[in-house]
Amino acid sequence: MSWFILFLAGLFEVAWAVGLKYTEGFTRPWPSVLTALAMAASIGLLGLAMKQLPLGTAYAIWTGIGALGTVTLGILLFGESVAPLRLLSIALILCGLVGLKLSH
Repeated sequence: MSWFILFLAGLFEVAWAVGLKYTEGFTRPWPSVLTALAMAASIGLLGLAMKQLPLGTAYAIWTGIGALGTVTLGILLFGESVAPLRLLSIALILCGLVGLKLSH
């Protein structure tokens, strides 16, 4: 169950990271509120997952999910670069996450 909670925490991290783009520097009220709620949910779920998972593993997986999801949505929503080196770098992050999970 801790891994599922950690995955949800990572998804909320993606939500708040992308949400920051829509807040326009926290000048738009509703996107700002939703982003703050996603931040709180992400941190809260991360804390719950860390009750059972090692700190280093949980934090690395959490930030990795956030990085992968945010880059993916940046490409899909904002037309960000899909340069081969960028995609390779993201693939390496994914490999690292899988390695952490398998070594646990």
